[in-house]
Amino acid sequence: MPKKTPHTKSRSGTSAISQLRIIGGRWRGRKVAFAPIEGLRPTGDRLRETLFNWLQFHLPGARCLDLFAGSGALGLEALSRGAAAVDFVELDRGAAQMLRQQLDLLNAEGAQVHNCPAEVVLTQPGDTWDLVFIDPPFAGDLWASTIQCLVDSGRIGPGTLVYVESPRDTLIPTPPGWQLEKEKQAGQVCMRLFSV
Repeated sequence: MPKKTPHTKSRSGTSAISQLRIIGGRWRGRKVAFAPIEGLRPTGDRLRETLFNWLQFHLPGARCLDLFAGSGALGLEALSRGAAAVDFVELDRGAAQMLRQQLDLLNAEGAQVHNCPAEVVLTQPGDTWDLVFIDPPFAGDLWASTIQCLVDSGRIGPGTLVYVESPRDTLIPTPPGWQLEKEKQAGQVCMRLFSV
C-alpha cells in the first residue's frame, strides 16, 4: 500500500492523496502524487506500457499536448522518455495545482500547466504539436467535440500523432486524412493511435 502523503481535500470529500508510478525513462520508478478527484482515472501501468511502446521512436524532442491531464500520467511519461515539451491542460484547480507541484519536485523542464477548459488552449495560436493525448473523463462524452476543436486549431499537421482513450464501445469520429495506426482493447478500455 502506498505511503500516505499530506492530505488534500477532493471534490468527493475524501482527504487522501493517490500515487502513480512513472514506468520508463529518466524518472523510471519515481512515484508522483495526485488528488483523487471525481472522474479522475489515470491510465494504468499496462496500458501506458503498451502506448509508450507504440510511441518510443516518436518521443525524443517531441512537443506534446496532454488534454484532460488529470494526474498527468501520460504527459509525465512522455517527458520522462525524452519529449521536449508538454502542455498539460486540466480544468480542475486542485488537480492542476497538484500537477504543478509534482513537476517542480521532478525539476521538469519544458512543462506548462494550463488550468482551463481544453477548448481554450485549442483556440490559442502557437506551434504545432507532434503528439496529442485525448483521455477525457468517460462520463463526459467529450471525444467528438474535442477532436473537432483539435482539427480546427490549426496546431496539428502531417506527422502529428493523436492518442485517444475511451470506453471500448465508444465510436470515435475519424476526421478526413486521419489514419488509425494502432488499436487495442484492454478490459473495458479502448486505446487508439491515429496519424494525421
